[in-house]
Amino acid sequence: MRIGSLIVQYLLALIFIVFGMNHYLNFISMGQMPTGTAGQFIAALVASHYMYVVAFFEVAPAILLLINRFVPLSLVILAPVIFNILLTNLLMAPQGLAMGLFLVILWLLSAWRVRTAFFPLLQDRPVATPVVTHARAA
Repeated sequence: MRIGSLIVQYLLALIFIVFGMNHYLNFISMGQMPTGTAGQFIAALVASHYMYVVAFFEVAPAILLLINRFVPLSLVILAPVIFNILLTNLLMAPQGLAMGLFLVILWLLSAWRVRTAFFPLLQDRPVATPVVTHARAA
């Protein structure tokens, strides 16, 4: 199960590295701009250079996933990106919904292995941790 989970994690990382870096380097032709609201939304993201920020939040956690460091943090950073991809596809470009759902499934399978790291996020109040002080040597 651990190997399968790592394969899913690496696949998720590679998807975000490739498509995130494509925003910077434009090595994959994305075809014609969608029409309607989706096209206007994407055009606004590109014209305002906001897409570079989104690409950073795709590539940086994907690199961490690929090297298997800070996996829970990386998944927390990727969650809103995936949510926005899914929501954009659902509301404005339903033809891309399959890719959004595929990313959600990959994220869930990757998060399952480190699910205990998310439990503290679900507490209504933080648990106070005692401060440890060291006595000075005389």
